[in-house]
Amino acid sequence: MRIVILGCAGSGKTTLAKRLAAKTGAPLICLDDLSSTGGVTPDQVPAFRKLIDKLHAGEAWISDGNFAAATFDIRLPRADLIVWLEPPRWRCTWRSIARVFRPAEPHRPGRLWRVLMFIRNFDRVNRPRIEALRAEHGPHVPVVRLRSSGEIAAFAPATTPPAGR
Repeated sequence: MRIVILGCAGSGKTTLAKRLAAKTGAPLICLDDLSSTGGVTPDQVPAFRKLIDKLHAGEAWISDGNFAAATFDIRLPRADLIVWLEPPRWRCTWRSIARVFRPAEPHRPGRLWRVLMFIRNFDRVNRPRIEALRAEHGPHVPVVRLRSSGEIAAFAPATTPPAGR
């Protein structure tokens, strides 16, 4: 199974991706982890695309992140399913604020204002761009839209490690 998980910052993409990877055994590809800044500058795009191509060549993977303009032409034709996380904006905001205070969290307070502005403008600016590129590069790929914590939990229940681990 090859799954692409999309959504606004703070929507729960990484949490869901980790659950699905644990449940299926498929490799997890977290695009934010591949980019030290949470974005890719124009001069980094060729190397980033080469890495994306290599990581998505396998028969199974869970791919977490948008990066639509730089990666959809590579990821979506290979995907079996797209999962769009669409929680309310307030929940994305709350999660984004809370995560910068967790220990060992790569998201830092210095970028928080930028993330909050991204969330504020997501439905007006980014969602239409992502949807257009999704329709262009993956029109055949089924889309599941999950809007609530309950829907997400039903789609991918939290896994518990086997006893003794």
